[in-house]
Parts: sequence; C-alpha cells; structure tokens
Amino acid sequence: MTDTTDTQAPATPLGTNPVAPAPAGARTAADVVTPEVVAQLTRGVVGSGRTANHTPFTGQRLAELPESTPEDVAEAFARARAAQGVWAATPVRARAAVLLRFHDLVLERQAEVLDLIQLETGKARLHAHEEVLAVAVVARHYGRRAAAYLGPKRHTGVVPALTKVTELRQPRGVVGHISPWNYPLELSVGDALPAFVSGNAVVMKPDTETALTALWARDLLIEAGLPAEVFQVVIGDGPVVGPEIVRHADYVSFTGSTRTGREVAQGAAARLVGVTLELGGKNAMLVLRDADVEKAAAGAVRACFSSAGQLCIAIERLYVHESIADEFVDRFAARTKAMRLGNSLAYGADMGSLVGERQLETVTRHVEEAVAKGAKLIAGGVARPDIGPLFYEPTILEGVQEPMAVCAEETFGPVVSIYRFTDEDEAVERVNATAYGLNASVWTRDGRRGHAIAARLRTGTVNINDGYAPAYGSVQAPMGGMKDSGIGRRHGSEGILKYTEAQTVAHQRLIPLAPSFGMDDEKYAAFMSRSLKVMKALRLR
Repeated sequence: MTDTTDTQAPATPLGTNPVAPAPAGARTAADVVTPEVVAQLTRGVVGSGRTANHTPFTGQRLAELPESTPEDVAEAFARARAAQGVWAATPVRARAAVLLRFHDLVLERQAEVLDLIQLETGKARLHAHEEVLAVAVVARHYGRRAAAYLGPKRHTGVVPALTKVTELRQPRGVVGHISPWNYPLELSVGDALPAFVSGNAVVMKPDTETALTALWARDLLIEAGLPAEVFQVVIGDGPVVGPEIVRHADYVSFTGSTRTGREVAQGAAARLVGVTLELGGKNAMLVLRDADVEKAAAGAVRACFSSAGQLCIAIERLYVHESIADEFVDRFAARTKAMRLGNSLAYGADMGSLVGERQLETVTRHVEEAVAKGAKLIAGGVARPDIGPLFYEPTILEGVQEPMAVCAEETFGPVVSIYRFTDEDEAVERVNATAYGLNASVWTRDGRRGHAIAARLRTGTVNINDGYAPAYGSVQAPMGGMKDSGIGRRHGSEGILKYTEAQTVAHQRLIPLAPSFGMDDEKYAAFMSRSLKVMKALRLR
C-alpha cells in the first residue's frame, strides 16, 4: 500500500474539494476490528493458511484472516453438502422466517457493519448505508414472497381434466458464490439470501480485502437461525480459490470483471452447471433538452460518484443536449467541486476513497491520457494524499474521444466524461455503441418520452430521472446486464428461481395417451388429431 509518511508531501490540499472534518471522539480501526471481533467472525472459516486485509483509508492492516487452499475449498463443499439435505427438507416458510429475522438484525445492528464496510472499502458512510438498505429490502422481499415463488404450480395438461401437471422447484444443491470488494455486504449475502431460502447451501469466496463484512453477515444469519454448516466461507487469492469454487459447485453466482466472468462461464460450461454473471459496465446518462437541469445536475453527482464511482451501475458517460449543456455543466461542476471528501467512521463526507492501488492507477491513467490528448478537465483530476493514500477527487472531463482509454474502457472510479448532442436518435446510438449493457439513465420532464427512449436502450436496467437506485432497489423486478455486462438476473422471480431446478410431474388419469378402448393405431391418430382441433377452437392453451 502507499506510504503516507513522505515528509515531502505538501501541507495544503492538492485539489479543490473540501475535507469533511472528523467528529470529536470518532471511532478508529482499532476500536472496531478488535482481536475478539476477528476471532468471532472467522469461526468456522475453512482455511489452513494465513492472510490479511487492509483499510484503504490509511493502508494499514486491519486483520489477520484464515487463507484457504484448494483442499480447504473441497472440505467446505463437503461440509455444505452434508448439511444441505436437512436444510432443504425444512419447510420453506421456516427458511423464509430466517430471512425476516435477519432483516431486523441488520437494521438494529447496522452501526457495526457500517464501520466494517467503511474500513474495508474506504467509502463514505452514506454510501455504505446503501448496502444496508439493499440487503434489508432483499431479505424482506424473499422472506415474504419465497413461498409463492417456490410453491407448486398447476399447469394445463396435454389432455385437460385427464392429465394433471404440477411444476415443482428443487434446490440445486450447493451454490458457489464469488463476490467482489466494492459492495461487500450487498453483493455477498444479498445475492446469497435467495439461494438459502430456496433450500441450497452456499460456499462463498468474498474478496480478501472485504472479507470481514461478509463474515459479519454470515454471523448475523446464523444468529437469525441459519444452520452454520449451510453457509461456508473460504478466503484466498482469486486465481487459486475461484476455480476451485467453480469446480465443485452445482451452480455459480459471480460478480466481477468481464474478463474473469468469461473464465467462470467456461469452467461452469465444462461441467454443465448454470451461472449468473454480473459483469462490467460503461453506463450512460442521457439528459434531454426538456430535463430539469438542476435536478439532473444533482442526480449526476449521485449517479457518477457514489462509492467513488466503484459501482457497476454508476454513470461514466454523460450525454447532454446542446441547448442546455452549458447550464448543466456549470451546475454539475459546481456541485462536484463542493463535494466533501473524508475518511472518518461517521456521516458527513460526500465521497470516500478508492479501494486499492490498481483502481488509483487506472483512474490516474485514464484522466492523464485524456488530458494529454486534448480533453478538457472541468473538475477534479488530482489525487488527494493529504486525506489518504487512495483518495482521488471526483473528476469531470469534456472533449473525450476515441482512442482515449476513458472513452470506452470501464474506469470504475470517480471519473465521468461529458458529450454534447443535438439529435436524440444519434444520442441513443452513441449510448448503445458499447460492448456493455448494464444500466442507463434518462432525464426528461415528459414521462412518456422517457419511457420511449428507455425502451430503445440496450441495457438491463434504465432509470428515468434518477441514476441507478430506483431500478436496483425495486427488487420485485429483475436486475442484470445485456451484452458483455453479464448473464442472468438478480431480484424478482428470476433472482430466486435460478437457484432451483424445475421439475415437471405429470399424472395421467383414467386413460393412457395411447390407443385404448379397442382403437387401432390409425383410429387413435385420427381421434387425437380431431381432439387438437377442438382444443384450439375452445382456445385451450
């Protein structure tokens, strides 16, 4: 990690964004991550080695953690399989009750996990709170709706009244879940909840740098009533542990980069097991000429710089109609330059830190290359080592064009490029002209027009007059990506049924689907043909 003790560092801030003051008596990493807390959270983790994680705020070590080998991963799957059958036999309403208790515990004890999320990711507390909200909403939704999603479904049989057909949902077995560092609560346990309630066990590999948050969630789920052996956690390097997860799982859930997602998909395909992949994005916001400029500028700040832009559905491209572009840029830039950066475990900062050196290097490379090739820096564009080793100011660029890397590559940091347009059809084409298709945003005072534009965008979610939260938070509806942004969906019926196998049970009554009552083959064929015509006339499905 970066050494912040350089005596040559300037005494004054390097940029323009103000620093949010730390409140008196604010908690520190030593107050939160005590040896007792680490011992409690790492109980049951299958790992024969040792590793550690660090906080982006200072670069200092947070905790020593168990490190898993391939053999440890195999053992974790064996434990999970041994427990899964009993859990699957538990009535679905009892499984759902665990999620509802977990919902209450998360909200009651959110201060604990907010501290962990901030320490492990470096994000501002309000952005950490988004994860608490997201997990609680998912827990409530599947806690209330799981029985309906998973219950037996009656279907019309091939011969109505004579063929009784029931669709059952059986758990897949043990789900392998690989979660990233950027949303360590929501993208770990949030995605695992529907797997649990549908009767599966889970072996999870969280990112090492954010493992404490995932382990806290596991501890709380066990307190809520989940059998401990049903939820296994392994920790280790992705190239070592990740392939082992794929090698043993009955289904794989992965959130991360498109490059790694392809590798996961190939490994799962070789074993003929299903996958869900939520991958990268180069998400666009489209500000139409009739948009409320002030609201759009405020919304762009949230959409672009939440969690320092380290959010798969954050906005990295801003298309603004020429007639309002000057006003929009002025207001957006003013709001961006006023954002307070901070590293305390308290509310008050508008943006926190990047999570690691790799992210800082990418952000710096994208911005410096763009400026060197002619892009204009509207705001930001500098690191802030006066606050912490990985802080970088929220940055706005204009005049970005190919072949600048920031034009097409995912930055995954607090950087957004502004593009002006005059023709809406051309703007839609430019929004769609990317390999990615995760999220988009449309701003207009005309709701009907907004919906018409949204339907033309090739993204899994579109938000009208907001950046990402309405679509993501509406968990009865599916969320996921098109094109290189992934396969499958979380949330809604798709988010739980993917963790099950559909089983059709057909009960034929009274007469068989075969020649009977003395009919020969020819008469049977004629009888069935006439029957099909009658069913069509009766509009039977």
